[in-house]
Amino acid sequence: MKLSTKKKLVTIFLTGISHLFLYAINPIVQTNYTADPAPMVHEGRVYVFTSHDEDITVRNFFTMNDWMCYSSEDMVNWTDHGVVLSYKDFSWSRGDAWAGQCIYRNGKFYFYVPLNEKNGGNAIGIAVSDRPEGPYKDVLNEPLVRGHGYIDPTVFIDTDGQAYLYWGNPNLWYVKLNDDMISYDKELGIVQVPLTAQGFYTRTKDVDTRPTSYEEGPWLYKRKNLYYLFYPAGGVPEHLAYSTSKSITGPWSYGDTIMHVIQEKGAFTNHPGVVDFKGETYLFYHNGALPGGGGFKRSVCIEKLNFNKDGSIPLIVPTKEGVAKSVANLDPFKRVEAETIAWSEGVKTSGNATDGIYVTNIDNGDYIMIKDVNLKRGAKTFNAMTASDKGGGYIEIRLDNKEGRLLGICPINNTGSLLSWSFNSCQIEKVKGVHDIFLIFKGEGESLFNFDWWVLQ
Repeated sequence: MKLSTKKKLVTIFLTGISHLFLYAINPIVQTNYTADPAPMVHEGRVYVFTSHDEDITVRNFFTMNDWMCYSSEDMVNWTDHGVVLSYKDFSWSRGDAWAGQCIYRNGKFYFYVPLNEKNGGNAIGIAVSDRPEGPYKDVLNEPLVRGHGYIDPTVFIDTDGQAYLYWGNPNLWYVKLNDDMISYDKELGIVQVPLTAQGFYTRTKDVDTRPTSYEEGPWLYKRKNLYYLFYPAGGVPEHLAYSTSKSITGPWSYGDTIMHVIQEKGAFTNHPGVVDFKGETYLFYHNGALPGGGGFKRSVCIEKLNFNKDGSIPLIVPTKEGVAKSVANLDPFKRVEAETIAWSEGVKTSGNATDGIYVTNIDNGDYIMIKDVNLKRGAKTFNAMTASDKGGGYIEIRLDNKEGRLLGICPINNTGSLLSWSFNSCQIEKVKGVHDIFLIFKGEGESLFNFDWWVLQ
């Protein structure tokens, strides 16, 4: 083989590898800082409820005012549903919207969230909605439970229909929820789980105050006849570990570490969320990998979770690729919300009750990637709904990478306002097959336009 031919092959190989790593999809949300993922499967979609680290950190501490929701039917393209609940929706709360979890039962969605009461102390409240994406409303007008360290609730409905709520830092408690999901068995009361070395290992730091590895953020999961309790462990910085039991109320037996401390950009916390979807099991967690990220600006990620034959879990190594292949292809011939994104750079999302959620903060060179789009027999036209108070700009539609094959250019005109929407259209080259679509935004200046949705014809 000639040297020049070898060089060409190496170049092609390296180009493919760089493409694979350049367009990774961890973290799964790039338009906001998100943390404490709580996944939920409902009617063929995965909904992940997240806490929300604000862009501006106050007093060098967690600055978290609300919860957000994202959903996907393919595990790679995530639709932003915006803020679904705020601590301000609870009249008795003074703030700190930390890790919560939502669950479906009896036609409603129950969102259990930790809050600080106005008169001090921690408490867990319940907000309810008819839809997973909200809006949610406080149904009790008071906490379900209150006490020191009452944070990070996880809710689970067993196969016999009995629901349980676990929570706590530095201790671990649970209650048996009643069928209404907004009250609990008062006769049994609040049960404190014994944190024994057999159940939760031992820690090498903070020994005097916390004798075991358990830290906070419990997550309940069941596989076959075995119950799993996942949790951040070991003290700060946290790693992820798990314990198992043949009963949801214990006694628990320590399993092992499933994810080591994430050193990336100082993300000293973590939070597990585990869900089964379309034949696979996934671990949701968070890191600090986005630009500007860190311990108080975290981002949700996903990895596949596998089990050994004996039910134990092998170590999971965080990756940039995450879920590398979708479990379903996206249909571009149905309206696609602009905030349905596999990867993006530069843009943000915003919204209101009238216009819904849309992509904003669009500057020259910013882009959105939509992964595994099924072009079927090809399309002739790209259509987009946009709004601009300036000269607009244009959208380049490219194939498979940011500098990939140019299918068409869609001009975006001035509508007089960033909330005055207009329909834009352009012809595109007809291409078949399944491809990643890149929408590259171009124009002069900043905040070129807002982007609501797109569709192919």
